[in-house]
Amino acid sequence: MHFPTITDLANASEDEILRLWQGLGYYSRGRNMLKCAKLVVSNYNGAFPTEIKEVKKLPGIGDYTASAILSFAFNQVHPVLDGNVYRVLSRYYGIDTPINTPLAFKTFKRIAGDIIDVKNPAQHNQAIMEFGALQCTPKNPDCMSCVFNETCVAAREDKVQHLPVKLKARAKRNRHFNYIVFLSNNQTLIKKRMAKDIWQGLFEFPLLETAQPLENDELAKTVESEYGLALSQVQKVDSIKHLLTHQTIYADFWLVTSPHFDFNRNSDTFEVDLQALGTDYAIPVLISKFLESPLMKV
Repeated sequence: MHFPTITDLANASEDEILRLWQGLGYYSRGRNMLKCAKLVVSNYNGAFPTEIKEVKKLPGIGDYTASAILSFAFNQVHPVLDGNVYRVLSRYYGIDTPINTPLAFKTFKRIAGDIIDVKNPAQHNQAIMEFGALQCTPKNPDCMSCVFNETCVAAREDKVQHLPVKLKARAKRNRHFNYIVFLSNNQTLIKKRMAKDIWQGLFEFPLLETAQPLENDELAKTVESEYGLALSQVQKVDSIKHLLTHQTIYADFWLVTSPHFDFNRNSDTFEVDLQALGTDYAIPVLISKFLESPLMKV
């Protein structure tokens, strides 16, 4: 166990947390977990707060997480709203308000609060979540065997396939990443992603993001102008499509071999052993996939 107590977690570095979190995605959750631990230690003497308004003040914790923690850990009467609960309540009561709207949250939160078992709130929340996951499933639920089929509005009015209603998600954003992989005797250059963007705090190769894919000569000119390297050819060695929730990353990896790294380069890049990536330095899954290619096995 890496962090047996919350104090151990609070004393960890962000780099250590992200390295252990590597591959799980949603890296902001790892960063928020660390921030949360630090606040619990400094502001609450290491004891997790038990008032919902205090819990919601912690980084990365909204109503769903706060309600779940207080319900499951302290058996407090706080109804939990996740996708399963929304689906069950929407079908049972015949509610067609789009579930991804502020109005829906207020409506469903009130209903969930009205029906919760105040004597056993943790068991109640777990039961309705499991019922949605196992019985009232998103597609083709087994309504014939459902104990609520006679009182469920959606089943009675043949609306099961139409509920819950959800507004159409925003279109995915396409991004084009050009990673410049400098390689010299098993050494490479990396930098840390600092901007508030995907993979913040993780490490990657020097990156050039462009509106469209680049041709070899275009990338070679960029390398020559930015790094002072007179290269007649830059070799594209891999292309990977990486799907995220709201983005699609089209990544091209360009290999630049050099006998040394004694050239103009940004001050935020530094030299590391290639094999340290993924062990000593947390990297995105996209970079891990590239490193698994036969070309990069050294």
